[in-house]
Amino acid sequence: MAAAWPELEAAARERRRELALPGAAVAERVAAGGGRLPAELLALPLLQSLELSGCAALKELGPGLAAALPALHTLVLSCNALGPAGLGSGLGGPLPALRVLDLSGNGLEALPAALGGAGQEEEDGGAAFPQLRTLNLSGNRLRELGPGLARSAPQLQELLLSGNRLRALPGALLPPEHPAPFPLLSRLDAADNQVEELSTNIAALPALKSLDVANNQLSSLPAALADCPRLKDANLRGNPLRDRRLEKMVNGCQTRAVLEYLRTKGRTDGREETRRKKREKTQKKDGRDGERDETEAIGKLLLKVLHVGDNPAPMVVRASPGVKDVRPYIVCCVLRGVKLRPGNALRRFLSAQTKLHDDICERRTAATIATHDLQLVKGPLTYSVQPPAELKITPLGRKEIKAKDLLRQLQMEAEEQRKQKKRQNISGLHKYLQLLDGKDNYPCLVDAEGAVISFPPITNSEKTKVRKTTRDLFLEVTSDTSLQTCKDVMDTLILKIAELNRFTMENKEEGSGSDDESDALCGPENANPNQNTEQPLVVEQVRVVDMDGNLKVLYPSKTDLATVSSLLTVIR
Repeated sequence: MAAAWPELEAAARERRRELALPGAAVAERVAAGGGRLPAELLALPLLQSLELSGCAALKELGPGLAAALPALHTLVLSCNALGPAGLGSGLGGPLPALRVLDLSGNGLEALPAALGGAGQEEEDGGAAFPQLRTLNLSGNRLRELGPGLARSAPQLQELLLSGNRLRALPGALLPPEHPAPFPLLSRLDAADNQVEELSTNIAALPALKSLDVANNQLSSLPAALADCPRLKDANLRGNPLRDRRLEKMVNGCQTRAVLEYLRTKGRTDGREETRRKKREKTQKKDGRDGERDETEAIGKLLLKVLHVGDNPAPMVVRASPGVKDVRPYIVCCVLRGVKLRPGNALRRFLSAQTKLHDDICERRTAATIATHDLQLVKGPLTYSVQPPAELKITPLGRKEIKAKDLLRQLQMEAEEQRKQKKRQNISGLHKYLQLLDGKDNYPCLVDAEGAVISFPPITNSEKTKVRKTTRDLFLEVTSDTSLQTCKDVMDTLILKIAELNRFTMENKEEGSGSDDESDALCGPENANPNQNTEQPLVVEQVRVVDMDGNLKVLYPSKTDLATVSSLLTVIR
């Protein structure tokens, strides 16, 4: 029998530490031996590297491998015929020196628990592969993984799983009871599987630098992916992602932009859940307080709602289908009776809008507010998208410019700011430029004359600029997060304007302001200076419809303004 394996005989005689057997050349002898590794291998205790690949006759390893080759640090058994369960009980025991194990292309359908199989791992008190750095299981037929690998290979750095039939990742591979599984794992490849869920425990891999889950069945990505502190390269292409903006970033290989988007969206989703709970709590509280004494309601702000049916000329916004993939949500209304002429009222109004953008709008990542002088708005309006090279707007304080040129100009200004101030933080519109990353079209609100009056989330138009003499406002809130986010922001904006109105009434300031602010395009304020009675603001409902006239959203509806009802008396 020994003569049948002259390679092994020579290796034993020469005390070799490395051995590579050509699969095609030894296939007949392996088949004659029952499809197992030759027993002569067990007589090479000094062997450190063994490769036998491309042998269609090799169907199982046979017993005693681990005990006979204790110094083995590299084992390559790729493209053989070990599947579906050719590993049997595994490698025959622990291999304390093993660093590289390649079992790719074998058609394996199951693994021993110690190698990440779903079975029950035997408790032997120690790691079976304490030095294992690379495990290649790609090109098999694995459907699920188990927690045993985390205990067996605590030093694992590369795990290659592409070309299998996995449905979840990392899934059970990361045992919940293990405080820090795979602390050194920097590369995880699972492309060309059937993964439908990338679970949130992906964030439990602190050293992960490269992730490949291309060509799977992922419809969404978890925000937790952004919590992997060292992740630099993520291949997520070829998945049916529902979020079109995210899909464009993914296809553009913008790993950094993808992670920032997921991080921001995760915060927004969390805030949305908090807001939902707050709304429910507020509504319950309002129900309990509904029978309180009328004297407690005297100090509340007043707001009257004018319904569409009672309005002879209601404003309408038509939303084009293209906004669905860019910035799909918009809520609008008209607010009459604001007081911006006295003293610093306009300055307070603009400052409040900036604070709302930083706070509830989360630096415009959750939503963006736009305020317009109603008398300068020519309806009906159209909420649409345009390519950056075609969208033209006259931004506040600037001349007419194309969107692509405006962004380039703002980017140059931002770089100049950084140089002058010698710091990374920038101010003004410049800090919102990244919100348009990955977009082929930009959202815009267009009036009946074809002029763009709003370019969210960047700027409004000089054409509808709010001035000190503005009495009536057209309010607009857009978001790529949710419709409810738009409504919550609009509720808060209306409350803030009502508070500012009362402050202006109660603090009799002398008129002041710049010539630009007083250059009114609407008539003078017709107010009696001796009249101190507070008049309610009037909010007119505005409908947003699709291009066929079907209603998409009406604000304010019967359920809107509930979150601010404890501070605002709404007359419907």
